[in-house]
Amino acid sequence: MKRSPLQMTQDRRLRLIGLRLLLIIIVVGLWGIGSLGAPAFILPSPRRVFGVWTQLVVTPGFWADFGITFYRIAMGFIFATVVGVVLGLLLGASRTLGDFFQPLLVVINTVSSSIWAIFALIWFGLSNWSTIFVVFMTAMPLILTNVWQGTSTVNRDFIELAQTFRMSRLQVLLKIYLPTILPQFFAGARLAFGFGARVSIVAEALGASSGIGYRLRQAADLVQTDQVFAWTVTLVILMIFIEAVLLKPLETHLFAWRKPRPA
Repeated sequence: MKRSPLQMTQDRRLRLIGLRLLLIIIVVGLWGIGSLGAPAFILPSPRRVFGVWTQLVVTPGFWADFGITFYRIAMGFIFATVVGVVLGLLLGASRTLGDFFQPLLVVINTVSSSIWAIFALIWFGLSNWSTIFVVFMTAMPLILTNVWQGTSTVNRDFIELAQTFRMSRLQVLLKIYLPTILPQFFAGARLAFGFGARVSIVAEALGASSGIGYRLRQAADLVQTDQVFAWTVTLVILMIFIEAVLLKPLETHLFAWRKPRPA
């Protein structure tokens, strides 16, 4: 009996979940084996890290640090998305602007996130804006570049047709360019969010008095390796949650029309 497309989709989803669970089991198993002959301050066992993590979760300070890190990442990413999309559309729609600003974008892309973290510490001090700025400067060029490149796939016939109907430049950007670059935008946004989350930890470790990065640095200074692992696991869970529950389903929903229809 031939299976329906819905059943095939469910089978693929179950298979993917099974593969992911198998990967987690393998990684945790190798971690556990490696920790057998190592001191706890070098490589704590998964059981020890899980015990420390469960103790951290029930403390109010854990959720305060978790929330402030999520806030900083989200704000930096939102600013990067708005600026990156707007500039990407403008530079892609105007060859003159693109040629003029391209060297500046190359310079921004070559500057390390660690250097941006140092500048942020000098300019903003120990504040939320230090981390937000670092996330912004890391994520924005990636989004801008993807949106800019996406404009090259715009059908020129549509632009000429829009000019025939005397559509304004803003209408052309919103009704022709924006829908075309959405797939490239989401590809760049997911990558940018991952990079932004990672550099936020560096920024918090260098210049913050709260957040996951600050707790990681504090635990490392006290050689509390189990807490370092516990906070790292927390960050991984946060990233997986945002990727699997927010970004990926949103992308799948918006671009469901791109999936080939069954014969």
